[in-house]
Amino acid sequence: MPELSKRTETFTDSVIRRMTRISNQYGAVNLSQGFPDFEPPRELLDRLAEVSNEDFHQYSITWGAQNFREALAEKQSRLMGRRIDPNAEIVVTCGSTEAMMAAMLTVANPGDKVIVFSPFYENYGADTILSGAEPIYVPLYPPEFNFDPNELEAAFRQKPKALILCNPSNPCGKVFNYDELKIIADLAEKYDAFVITDEVYEHIVYAPHKHTYFASLPNMWERTISCSSLSKTYSITGWRLGYIIAPPHIIDAAKKVHDFLTVGAAAPLQEAAVTGLRFGDHYYRQLAEKYTEKRDLFLKGLDDIGIAHTNPQGAYYVLLDISEFGYECDLDFCEKLAEKVGVGAVPGSSFFRENVNHLIRLHFAKRNDTLNEALNRLSDIYKLRK
Repeated sequence: MPELSKRTETFTDSVIRRMTRISNQYGAVNLSQGFPDFEPPRELLDRLAEVSNEDFHQYSITWGAQNFREALAEKQSRLMGRRIDPNAEIVVTCGSTEAMMAAMLTVANPGDKVIVFSPFYENYGADTILSGAEPIYVPLYPPEFNFDPNELEAAFRQKPKALILCNPSNPCGKVFNYDELKIIADLAEKYDAFVITDEVYEHIVYAPHKHTYFASLPNMWERTISCSSLSKTYSITGWRLGYIIAPPHIIDAAKKVHDFLTVGAAAPLQEAAVTGLRFGDHYYRQLAEKYTEKRDLFLKGLDDIGIAHTNPQGAYYVLLDISEFGYECDLDFCEKLAEKVGVGAVPGSSFFRENVNHLIRLHFAKRNDTLNEALNRLSDIYKLRK
């Protein structure tokens, strides 16, 4: 028999999604895969019910329904500080997963190099490999997960085609400040590289930290491919509505990639989601307040149990330090945690290029009673100590 493609030889299935299956197997509280267990805003659900009886069941325009792009452009123009052209500067995708893959295929040729900060969301390594590019990993150093500018410039000296920037960051919850972003911007300009941003957690940021859109930095609009989605902002991870915002010449190429990857995002869901895109600023303030409450509740609970952990500046993830439990394999620990304690987590090794086996990732995008139940179960975590 002929051999299969070699593209997938160096990575596994998604460890995050695998841990959801393991959580389901043992009836664990699933704090592994980052999706809420509470409903989206009622306005979206009501509009979705209406749409089911309206004429939105066939293909929309390949790169996104007109009213969806117009509503998205209005929202992001306000936030990014420049007028976004809904017809020339947006592609609507099937989630930010497709947005990131389409962005990679748009800018990277086989053999190109791409900078990836470590830790990183697991898809980035796979995206790079699937596009035929070679990742260059630059470490982020705990507890603040800062980077060394000299190490970053050393990576840029290798002439990468692009850098991938997740801000706020999954899994470590880092929010890059303006000075850090300016260092990245200056290096991208100096070495003539693109920056592909994943800003899906743009509205989940904890005071005093603030999110800055990379494309809004001086001279960065022309070389930034901004990727995001509606999944986390409106608690609709299953709707798979994402987008790319970029200058017209980049969008022209991204439209072609998107067309042959997925044809288009779901038309009925785009129509329903327009309602959310037209929410006022109060919605995003309330969202940040909601997640601030959840973060404070969860971190206090971990403190009360006595588990060492990170303090996220944004997004809704926390890394727990399991060094004291005596496990050489963090995946083994996570499987035991699901089976014996009843809480699902993700092994940190799936996010790091470095040899890291002492961290696991939990998320707190859950109802407060779900978080309290998880904390109640985690109070038994020390029975896993070897």
